[in-house]
Amino acid sequence: MSTQNPSLLEAVVADGRPLLQFTAFALFFSGCFALFLSIRREFLPHDIAFLGMTPDQLCAIAECRVVAFMFHDRVAFAGVLVAIAILYFWLTAVPLAEGAAWAWWTVAVSGGIGFLSFLSYLGHGYLDTWHGVGSVALVPIFMAGLLRSRVLLRSAARARAALRGLPGRQRLGRLALLATGLGMVLAGATILTVGMTGVFVPQDLEFMRVSVAALDAANPRLVPLIAHDRAGFGGGLLSAGLVVAACALFANPSRSLWQALASAGAAGFGAAIGVHPAVGYADWFHLAPAIAGSLLFVIGLALTAPGQEG
Repeated sequence: MSTQNPSLLEAVVADGRPLLQFTAFALFFSGCFALFLSIRREFLPHDIAFLGMTPDQLCAIAECRVVAFMFHDRVAFAGVLVAIAILYFWLTAVPLAEGAAWAWWTVAVSGGIGFLSFLSYLGHGYLDTWHGVGSVALVPIFMAGLLRSRVLLRSAARARAALRGLPGRQRLGRLALLATGLGMVLAGATILTVGMTGVFVPQDLEFMRVSVAALDAANPRLVPLIAHDRAGFGGGLLSAGLVVAACALFANPSRSLWQALASAGAAGFGAAIGVHPAVGYADWFHLAPAIAGSLLFVIGLALTAPGQEG
């Protein structure tokens, strides 16, 4: 493009980062919207159309505990979307602007996995039209942002683990954050797989006080809809875990990085853990991995807080 006299589109798109930031904004908006609907206990129109049931009819199943379970999944997914958006804003605003190749690859790989997780519907059978349309509209913007932002990357730059040069306390904190991110990757992959196969773990059915056969008898499309929510959360958690792990391993220490991680953690862990007591799903065995991950994450933040010395 002409750097002296760019067109309006060239000026707005610039080096591609505005397109990636638009993607982050779309994720942030989607997460907030999903959280808003979940708090109000409202379903999307295409969910109701797919089920062929009114919200009141759906709530009548198992004393509305199935509905509570569905919103517990959706709140957790909303928190993950907000967390990813926050970290994408930081990645594009700071390390990618400085030409860090690891930041570009982090956005590319995690974003690719996030978008591809939509294909999990092939396993559970529910094609979410709104999700599909949103993905089709957003993927070209995301890809264009990736392609244009490659000009920022330093040709000789190689990703080097930043934690190697950190003092002891900071290094321990980074290792705790890295372990948290890897744990999120494992948990996300597991939830994504469960969402496409068995859908529920025993604690889920115990909370709802219903069997899979009873759910199928109430509405044969109900389990595929729940599986869609579960698989979506798993894919989002997997993507978020990759970003957290990459930041812990490669990012240089900074106040903005710490603030981004803290904000993303508050959104992600806060939603995933906080929704359980809100809906009455307080099974400690089920919550243990999330609580352990959040504690490890907080320890990592405490050890890497700005101003901490080795």
